[in-house]
Amino acid sequence: MLAEYLKEEGADPHFSVRTLGRALDRWGFTFGKGTRSQHLKEKDHVVAARYRYLREKRANRKGDDVIRPEVYLDESYVNKNHSNDFIWYWDEDGPWVQKPSGKGERLIIMNAMTKSGWVPNAKLVFKSTRKTGDYHGQMNHALCSKWFRDQLLPNIPKNSLIVMDNAPYHNVLTAHSAPTANCKKDDIRSWLIKNRIPVRDDCLKVELIEILEKVAPAPTYALDELASEQGHEILRTPPYHPELQPIETCWAVVKNQIARKSKFTMAHLLEQLDDAFDSVTEETCTGLIKRVREVEDKYWKEDAQLDRGQ
Repeated sequence: MLAEYLKEEGADPHFSVRTLGRALDRWGFTFGKGTRSQHLKEKDHVVAARYRYLREKRANRKGDDVIRPEVYLDESYVNKNHSNDFIWYWDEDGPWVQKPSGKGERLIIMNAMTKSGWVPNAKLVFKSTRKTGDYHGQMNHALCSKWFRDQLLPNIPKNSLIVMDNAPYHNVLTAHSAPTANCKKDDIRSWLIKNRIPVRDDCLKVELIEILEKVAPAPTYALDELASEQGHEILRTPPYHPELQPIETCWAVVKNQIARKSKFTMAHLLEQLDDAFDSVTEETCTGLIKRVREVEDKYWKEDAQLDRGQ
């Protein structure tokens, strides 16, 4: 990616990527797995989003119970060769195990949970058509909205509060929505002109966004409209906060069960997937939601304390 960028900026189009790699090495860079930085959670706009989210969650509480049933949804994946890296072995033989080196074919999984367990009939499993890249690349709004309309909404309690993250296919705008900063420059300009807000012909996109943020109403999303039509409401978790989603731990439980008995075939993976989902019980979900509530209370208290000190 860096090589392509440099070529676009005018570098010699024939230079070797290996030459670039050696240069980065001499400059002290190391190529390795990145770690998400904690400071991203403390940026002002993220803190504000977190506090708004927590305010809505706390408003839904009634003692130890909730006013509106809470439904948590998410998507994940599991690879054919997913297995446990820890094994028992004889010291003299060494920790060698015979298993495939690659990750293999991939299943994309979608589901939703409440405090009672998995939402009935909401599980969706399909085979990925791509062997590389993030699983989000296999998802799109058409697939997500069909699952949302046909498998989720008919099977959740009335008047539910549906909690989801900010994946791009969760946040597709309706046709009549105001644009957002993520929209194309021409779309933002067209909306401003349509609403009789004067803009110069030579305005940069960043300038258009500044104007947009001052005058545009909150965006409306397609999934929110689907939910609202059925009497439900959607609440999105703040960015960089997977710990506020109890279903994230459900995925870990499912994958751990699969890893214990892996035979490295797609047929066996499909066979054991149902048993792995069954390992997530009502007791599991109730405990996870309780634990997440403790994390919510911690954030709520700490953010208020920090604010008083400013």
